[in-house]
Amino acid sequence: MNTLNKDIAGWGRYPVQRCELVRPERHAELWSEAPSLLARGQGRSYGDAALNEGGRVVLTERVNRFLAFDREQGIVRAEAGVTLAELLALTVPRGWFPLVTPGTRHVSLGGCVAADVHGKNHHHDGAFSSSVRELELITAGGRRLRCSAQENAAAFQATVGGMGLTGIIGEVELQLQPIESGYIRARHQAAAHLEELFRLLQESDGDARYSVAWVDLMSRGAALGRGVVMNGDHAARDELSGGRRLTPLRLPPARVRNIPCNMPGWLLNGLSIRAFNAQYYRREGSRSGSFLLDYDTFFYPLDTLANWNRLYGRRGFVQYQCVVPTATALEAMRQLLQRLADSGHPAFLGVLKRMGPAGAAYLSFPMEGYTLAMDLPMKGAATLALLDAFDSVVLQHGGRVYLAKDARLAPASFRAMYPQFAEWQRVRRELDPHGVFSSSLSRRLGMEEQA
Repeated sequence: MNTLNKDIAGWGRYPVQRCELVRPERHAELWSEAPSLLARGQGRSYGDAALNEGGRVVLTERVNRFLAFDREQGIVRAEAGVTLAELLALTVPRGWFPLVTPGTRHVSLGGCVAADVHGKNHHHDGAFSSSVRELELITAGGRRLRCSAQENAAAFQATVGGMGLTGIIGEVELQLQPIESGYIRARHQAAAHLEELFRLLQESDGDARYSVAWVDLMSRGAALGRGVVMNGDHAARDELSGGRRLTPLRLPPARVRNIPCNMPGWLLNGLSIRAFNAQYYRREGSRSGSFLLDYDTFFYPLDTLANWNRLYGRRGFVQYQCVVPTATALEAMRQLLQRLADSGHPAFLGVLKRMGPAGAAYLSFPMEGYTLAMDLPMKGAATLALLDAFDSVVLQHGGRVYLAKDARLAPASFRAMYPQFAEWQRVRRELDPHGVFSSSLSRRLGMEEQA
């Protein structure tokens, strides 16, 4: 395979680093000898998790073949480069949907496993790994290992959420859930402040399979943390009417607009974001009763805007996502939002979700509690200082930061947030004793040093 040295970044476009890229065409070519190696799917992690500065990055996007699909049981096996978009195109018309999906279709199955992604239904169905029946792990030297919760369980739990540092994920076998239509029965509720937002999320826990809250990060004072709770369930065929009822599993193509170039850095400022948020709060919060949305609109609203990360300009942005335990989650979120308000830093997108119990994987992000994600334009030292302040709040409340979104967490904070790191490191060294698999994130966090 040919190699190419190129500057690449994650979805946040910060940081940008030079890596040696290889793009295999076939599954058999995924493994190649190199001092430092890391697999990369669609590059949708936000920071440096899919970067390997000065080392080799294996692009898996062309290793994307479906291997088997049991239409009766809803079990699919595919190469890890298959994206959720490709999976949905195959399975939805046949009445099957992923058990867990993140907020974009443009992620690979391997990436979903490596980050153990979660969705709007973690409080009911857990993280992505809950639907993984088996995976193939290509370890150092090119050995192929079948892993599941029952077979080579330690390797499985180290790979799930392991950010690609145990080896290259070659194949993934998933259990899907049956659906009668490609539509979601949705309901919106406006909340005037953070306390009400929490109350509505708690009340929706038993009422809806999916729930998420949009948060107005620019709200202040008595309106701090105002937002809109969005609940949803898969719609049955008899809930549809007209043409939808005749072809419930076939949706019209989604209309996608493109951001063709980098926007000016001043475009997303406090004034423009505040105006947009006020309009969005009025529009979405005023929707009464239940209504139908196609699954694309409900699960993947930002996918209708291709290259939306260009809105932040050349300097990019950072996403800060944390989770804190239920007992003090309200106070922790209030402190985070107040620190953001006091800083005067603009922040565009805010999402709050309720999460269920943690899984068995050593470095999986979710824990029982609440998770908040915030997108902030990158403004250099001021932004990094604000995120450090956020870390202190999260640590105080026993929470953690999501590694798939991180670009700057300190090693000491990482180890305090992930108490099973030592066990993960032990398994990783058994799989990769010479430390071939490495990333910019792992070196920054000291994950290759003795715990």
